[in-house]
Amino acid sequence: MTRLAARMIRPATTCPLLAATIVAAAAAVLVPAPAPAADASPWAGDGRSAIRLVAGRRTGSDLNAGVEVRLGTGWKTYWRYPGDSGVPPSFDFSNSDNVKSVSVQWPAPHRFEYEGGASIGYKGEVTFPVHVVLADPARPATLRLVLDYAVCEKLCVPARGESQLAVPAALAPTDDPPLAAAQARTPRPVAVGDTTGGLGIVAVRLEPGAPHPRVVVDVAAPPDAPLDMFAEGPTPEWALPLPERVPGAAPGHHRFVFDLDGAPPGVDGTGAPLRFTLVSGENAVEATAVPK
Repeated sequence: MTRLAARMIRPATTCPLLAATIVAAAAAVLVPAPAPAADASPWAGDGRSAIRLVAGRRTGSDLNAGVEVRLGTGWKTYWRYPGDSGVPPSFDFSNSDNVKSVSVQWPAPHRFEYEGGASIGYKGEVTFPVHVVLADPARPATLRLVLDYAVCEKLCVPARGESQLAVPAALAPTDDPPLAAAQARTPRPVAVGDTTGGLGIVAVRLEPGAPHPRVVVDVAAPPDAPLDMFAEGPTPEWALPLPERVPGAAPGHHRFVFDLDGAPPGVDGTGAPLRFTLVSGENAVEATAVPK
């Protein structure tokens, strides 16, 4: 069985989204709240999870906003690539008013290991920064969000959050602290070999292996800093293994490895551009490279 096929069935066993049908009646069904002309919408949710929209600085047609997700003790939600199990959040702003485009950013995630695998995501509270381009900067705007996501403890439960936030044309230029912190935690794009600030991806190479070749990634990071890495394929259909930290790097560097397994059916993974996210405490960078 390929890794991709294994991941396709894993959510029903390790983080059972199929089992969520049994508890669907208990799932969080969130209803839209009125749109107050304020910098944050009301929280919408329950004890497992709740969401709200926040607005930060507005400069001309650009608006910094955020989606805050608050999770109950023991519950988690997922990153854009959830790992061995789970479902990534889906953000829908299509019913917003006076909005030309919306781009969601992803703060650096955490690895959650369990028997038989590991998932990637967030616990506690997480804010997803959102860059909004307004259609007419002279007019007010209304952000309307439908967020489909999963929250997991022992079982995974589907959740839907609906929220809206009115943004006046003369929004005060203030910053929301959780939003500013999430923006700082969003991985900074770098090129392979760029170690500005002491954190970076030094080299990416491919080694022979059976049944799959092995990707070897050497990185630079501050001494004794917490360190983790995540790898993604060029499309969401990929399901790469989580990189594991191993010895053997040059002095001052660290090494991660994983099998090049999890490409979609019929796709040769060799030669594909992979995205690497390197996380060290509150600092994170990401780079795209073709292992050779």
